[in-house]
Amino acid sequence: MTTHAPQAAQSVTLPASLDEAVAALTAMPAAVPVAGGTDLMAAVNKGRLRPAGLVGLGRISEIRGWQYQDGHALLGAGLTHARMGRPDFAALIPALAASARAAGPPQIRNAGTLGGNIVTAAPTGDTLPVLAALEADLVIAGPGGATREIPVSHLLAGREMLGPAELIGFVRVPLLHAPQVFLKATGRTGPGRASAAVAVVLDPARRGVRCAVGAIAPMPLRPLEAERWIASLIDWDGERGLAPEALAAFGEYVAAACIPDPQGEEQLPPAVQHLRRVVAALARRALGRALS
Repeated sequence: MTTHAPQAAQSVTLPASLDEAVAALTAMPAAVPVAGGTDLMAAVNKGRLRPAGLVGLGRISEIRGWQYQDGHALLGAGLTHARMGRPDFAALIPALAASARAAGPPQIRNAGTLGGNIVTAAPTGDTLPVLAALEADLVIAGPGGATREIPVSHLLAGREMLGPAELIGFVRVPLLHAPQVFLKATGRTGPGRASAAVAVVLDPARRGVRCAVGAIAPMPLRPLEAERWIASLIDWDGERGLAPEALAAFGEYVAAACIPDPQGEEQLPPAVQHLRRVVAALARRALGRALS
């Protein structure tokens, strides 16, 4: 990273396959992979990054679609937000499609990719809380044709990192065939940067509720105790409805878990109190919509 003025990259490589891309990064360790470039090129234009070379991933067709595999959807890391927002994808993974449609203006959705959103790991990345709630796994491609899988939460939390010449090839998402909802709040009308986002996913097979809160911390937060508590109140064999009081209590439970009260006699600043109310409202509404 540098504060010097941006300079042109010394070389640009355009591989046609994932293996070729890994080989290019192996041969030139200082090169940077680029797909949509919505974050990378912004850093270059602002002079914060001067890559020694670029490995373009736009011609790798194998990572620009998806396939079914053992009850999962294997999503290519090169899927754009615009492609994920279409009706056929929305029928497959509704919450991820909703987050993709909310990712920004058309020019960003047309260029930005699922893999780029994960690797950049910006707190406001719209797909991240959905992937955390779905408990998705990443399929990492490495030198010599080697592959490995890690939970997306491990990468976002920094517990596991990409090694030299490694790339995210695919994202493995379980197909739950159950309601799921993504909601976010922004500071302005229309698509914009989230001030808070909530994903709620129902898992009837396990009689569970998964919830993840994004944008309020460096990585999505999972209020596990709130998930277990609300799941115990749902009649999984019946209508699955909950009283408004239970929905409100769930929202407060999630908000307090993600934005806890300070110790001692200190109080949360007004802005943080407002943010906690926003999280509570999003969680309440998301669960209500999923159950209805």
